[in-house]
Amino acid sequence: MKVRRVENMAGGTGHVLIRDILEQEQLGEKCRMYAEVTLEPGCSLGVHEHRGECETYYILQGEGEYVDDGAKRPVKKGDVTSTPSGHSHGLSNTGETDLVFMALILLD
Repeated sequence: MKVRRVENMAGGTGHVLIRDILEQEQLGEKCRMYAEVTLEPGCSLGVHEHRGECETYYILQGEGEYVDDGAKRPVKKGDVTSTPSGHSHGLSNTGETDLVFMALILLD
């Protein structure tokens, strides 16, 4: 599985490392992404809105600050977030180690 590096994703700071677990042709009609995502210290995934899809994060390691429709809350290993269609979210690494999470985007 290859790792993609995306700079300033959704207006975030630094870069995001994305390791696709399933390739596009394996995802089917209802799934847009299933990937392990890494935010290195000081990096963030900017706040963005989902339309016609929902996204769930499952935090594997590290700690960060999750933004859910403007409300901020801390996240750590074992936490799950869910963003339905029509809502926004973002995530930043606030720790000193990598923040690693699984990201799943399902189409409505």
